[in-house]
Amino acid sequence: MASESTAHPYRLPGGKAAVATRRTQLRAMLGGALLFGPSYLRLIHAARSDDRRRLHDAERSWAKRAARAVNLTIETHGMHLIDAREQYVVAPLHEGFADVLALMRLPLDLAFSATQELFEWRLLGRYLAASGQSPVPIDDGAMAYRAIIRAAERAFQQQESVVLFPQGSILGIETAFHQGAFRLSARTGRPLLPIVLTGGATVWEYPYSPNLNLGQTLRLEVLAPVPAVEAVDFARDVETEMKERALQATPGPRRFVPERDGWWDDYRYEIDPNFPDLAERVRLHRAVAHR
Repeated sequence: MASESTAHPYRLPGGKAAVATRRTQLRAMLGGALLFGPSYLRLIHAARSDDRRRLHDAERSWAKRAARAVNLTIETHGMHLIDAREQYVVAPLHEGFADVLALMRLPLDLAFSATQELFEWRLLGRYLAASGQSPVPIDDGAMAYRAIIRAAERAFQQQESVVLFPQGSILGIETAFHQGAFRLSARTGRPLLPIVLTGGATVWEYPYSPNLNLGQTLRLEVLAPVPAVEAVDFARDVETEMKERALQATPGPRRFVPERDGWWDDYRYEIDPNFPDLAERVRLHRAVAHR
């Protein structure tokens, strides 16, 4: 896996990303100057214009430029299953920040919910706030769900689809889904749109490593929408199918290896019972840590 590699030696401004060669560093810095200079300013101006169509056009344009800057190939499958006139609860697998670049290829206007931590990043937080994205408190599940409901209702009124990552983390394919996306679909009457994303972890390995790798491939597969009335009852079947598709895909999904990635004891997650060996190792680790 990408996170097994040692940290690249050439850091980029901000310190959160690093690349393997001096030449790549210069290229990345030039691309970053464009992405976070004129293109970023256009994005912020669109976010502050109260014109949601202008904002979403600017987001797609920025995402395309970002993909080109890191020479990212995005493969899409199953796009014909999407009704561009519908508003969905979009439920993607999640591996990293690059996932958003792929999601911007969907023929939908998207609204996101993000953890409060991301609002504290200087450039990203400024955009999230200006564009009206919703901060979600991760320490209180009930409060987080209420915040998501309010944000979703507002987004649907604006003819937008809502993106909610059911894993709630980027640890790996083995992490179990939370029920928020499925419950939101049932509550709002909007169909659930499962999205299988793989390869995102190879682009930028943050937070496991600062490594930014150019020339990667990210795969996006759209599965058949799930009617809102079936979303909760079939949540487990949907999760199993999404993960089976991911495990068969190329590139494959990120795998969670606690000995390599850390046990993340202060973070709330569970292991999908379809991965019993890892679930048992995490259970034993927690029992020892508790004692």
